[in-house]
Amino acid sequence: MAKVKGAIVIDKDRCKGCEVCITACPTNTIRMATAVNVKGYFYAEPYQDTCTGCMNCAIVCPDGVITVYRKKVEN
Repeated sequence: MAKVKGAIVIDKDRCKGCEVCITACPTNTIRMATAVNVKGYFYAEPYQDTCTGCMNCAIVCPDGVITVYRKKVEN
């Protein structure tokens, strides 16, 4: 049976650092960066390769800055 693997891309310069995506992620794939973006906000960033492509982060993001990619991989 094929497994789904996900990957996220976050537009760091549009992220306002609300951290909603972090609490919505069931696999702890996202964390807050230690740097700030062009607007002076700490931004969310992917830091683990554990994304399943569930899209929770993208759905809850109030600014729509997260894109989720999904692909099937063989076990």
